[in-house]
Amino acid sequence: MKPTHLACAVIAALSMSFVSAAASAAPATPTSSTSDLDAVIVTGTRGSTRTQFDTMVPIDVFTEEDVRRVESSDVNDILAQLVPSFVVQRLPMADGQVFVRPATLRSLSPDHTLVLVNGRRFHRSAMLGGRGAQAPDLSQIPASAIKRIEVLRDGAAAQYGSDAIAGVINIILDNSTGGSAALNLSEYSEGDGTAWSAEFGYGFTLGDAGVLRLFGERGSSDPTSRSRQRPDAIAFQAAHPELDVPDPVQRWGQPELEHTRLGFNLELGLGETTTLYGHGLYGESDGLSDFNWRNPDTNSELYRQTPVFPGWDLRTVYPVGFSPAYGNESQDLQLLAGLRGMLGDALDWDASVSHGRSSIDYTLANSINGSLGPDSPTAFYLGNLEQKETNLNLDFVYQWALPALDAPVNVAFGAEHRKETYAVSQGDAASWAVGPGAAAGLAPNASGAPGFSAAQAGSWGQTSNAAYVDVEVPLGARFALGGALRYEDFSEFGDTLNGKLSARWELADGLALRGAWSTGFRAPTPGQLYSTSTTQGLDTVTLLVFNTGRLSPDDPIARSLGAQALRPEESESATMGLAWQGAAGFSGSLDVYRIAVDDRFSSSPSQVVPANLPNPMRYTSVYWFTNDFDTVTRGVDLVAHHRSRATYGELGLTLAWNHNKTEVASGSTGVATNPNQRRVFEERLPRNKGSFTASLSQERWDWMARARYYGAWTDSTGNATGEIFQTFGDMLMFDVAATWNMSETLSLRLGADNVFNRYPDEAVFQASRGLIYSRNAPYDTDGRNVSARLRLEF
Repeated sequence: MKPTHLACAVIAALSMSFVSAAASAAPATPTSSTSDLDAVIVTGTRGSTRTQFDTMVPIDVFTEEDVRRVESSDVNDILAQLVPSFVVQRLPMADGQVFVRPATLRSLSPDHTLVLVNGRRFHRSAMLGGRGAQAPDLSQIPASAIKRIEVLRDGAAAQYGSDAIAGVINIILDNSTGGSAALNLSEYSEGDGTAWSAEFGYGFTLGDAGVLRLFGERGSSDPTSRSRQRPDAIAFQAAHPELDVPDPVQRWGQPELEHTRLGFNLELGLGETTTLYGHGLYGESDGLSDFNWRNPDTNSELYRQTPVFPGWDLRTVYPVGFSPAYGNESQDLQLLAGLRGMLGDALDWDASVSHGRSSIDYTLANSINGSLGPDSPTAFYLGNLEQKETNLNLDFVYQWALPALDAPVNVAFGAEHRKETYAVSQGDAASWAVGPGAAAGLAPNASGAPGFSAAQAGSWGQTSNAAYVDVEVPLGARFALGGALRYEDFSEFGDTLNGKLSARWELADGLALRGAWSTGFRAPTPGQLYSTSTTQGLDTVTLLVFNTGRLSPDDPIARSLGAQALRPEESESATMGLAWQGAAGFSGSLDVYRIAVDDRFSSSPSQVVPANLPNPMRYTSVYWFTNDFDTVTRGVDLVAHHRSRATYGELGLTLAWNHNKTEVASGSTGVATNPNQRRVFEERLPRNKGSFTASLSQERWDWMARARYYGAWTDSTGNATGEIFQTFGDMLMFDVAATWNMSETLSLRLGADNVFNRYPDEAVFQASRGLIYSRNAPYDTDGRNVSARLRLEF
């Protein structure tokens, strides 16, 4: 039986077993649930009474209970288990991406999804990831402070502006009164990755018209390792039996990490028609990750004796080689304050100001700058990246009553001013220096991650001004039309105009047909436009380290090699589907979609710096960000719920499935013309991903079982030359959890993710690096994780 057939059989069997159990116990009767399509939503509409069933585009709503049913406190992992088209990777030993993990919706770029907190834009991370993506860091938002999550699965740039190509994730913070505290513990069955976190929240009433809720989290996690000894390390040990070579010499796995997250959520009435509101989020984290091992017998760029440094030999410092330790210290801040109220009976207004800041300091220990010889330190401060954003918003909603219509037309309009700044601060001079040993062939820069040089340091800004109008017209009880238009002007590249049309027709009670068409865009950020960096990689064939320089498209060297100014990515989206809800407790939606994205951002093909041009950093090759190619993404989303009440408890069943295929349509360089890059891009993520969740709630016990399915996908070595591919098969994992409600206020949850301890196919082509499972896997490759959570409400 094929894995896909097995997955379907298991899901069907689980579904039938739960339904049969419910039927045999007692006749099932429907029960209300905020997970059904009757939940009132605020994302994708500026009306005040829309529900999931009423919306013209697909929106998922996940409650506080849904969030708690996932073991992780990382919002990335929570969404990966709840949203079928959402994929997040671990990416061990991938520089800053091991800490700020890239997450994708519908297989599009991480920065094609707009993230909101309480309906307002959440700032980007300072880190630029693969292909230059600069997305928000969802891990900085405390999961314990979430009231619900709304995920709009459709283009919404005409409503919200840049980035909303794949969709919108809106995280609504808890505004309840009273207190809660929780202690979480977890560990992998291999005995590593031990993690703990403590959570606290309390909501105060402010007179008769306000609530202030404070919350905080503190936690840490130990590293994991799924590594074997590198073959060249085995050979090195055999050649030097007098030495004690670590086994393994480098660790592939999750980083060591500590985090603190604090925040507040405020709402205070100021009279009968005005409300003061605001929220604040602060997060800081400190992490450490391994890098590739440097072999003394083969790494001549470091382990070389030269007349420049008479008598100096790196073997006296690192006799068994070394694996640099990469450190990440981040601080993240988001503050928002606003006033909203009413002018008469038909006009609502809302004015707000927000400021977000992401700051990341990078360090490197257990390393060396070979070109400095004995004068080199072994630990370096690599520098700082900082992203700052300030938003001013003024919004109005007018209920326009027309005699010809039974219900008023909802007319929303407003304006936004946004300023964002990106800054790079230089690291220690030794981290980027090209010392006297370079002339004798000794490698410059801190080995593993060169620091930011004085030439790379700087600060760059961009401002934008936008105005929009968003109209929803009810044409009778069963039909509605919508339209939106947004104009935005950016200081760095000019203006853009985007629109959206949508419609909904309720074919019968509980059955609606809906669809939308829209254009969208993603504006280049100052970090993508102007910043530069240096990275090091390891060829899996030669096992030699190479330096690669990322230049600004405006850099004279880049321009001489053909670089052009960056333009916005542009998109066109269409979606159509059915939504249903019935008296028997069934609800769901089925949607098909097509998303075409033109001028997608990517990295240009690497080029060798000509000998007649300056190359002070001794780059093996250079590249820059460019508008490289066009893509078309097609897919299907299926979400089905069933809620019923039996004599032994409340039963919930949820099936979520996504089929998604992205193809490169055209382009003149890079991905479009390079067959290897094209294959990596089109096959790097599963085309099928789904889950089936069954829950049973009783007076004293809550039970949960979830099956998670990931389809086949393809990985590559990433070698500078000689690309090697491997296709990985389907993956099916099961999660279980039981919660004992010891009293009305105290509960204990015990659970296991990947309870059968399943591992994916081994990454054959990575064996030379000691890696067992692919670093690019779209799921956790560390095996079974067991957890416990003790929670108190007061």
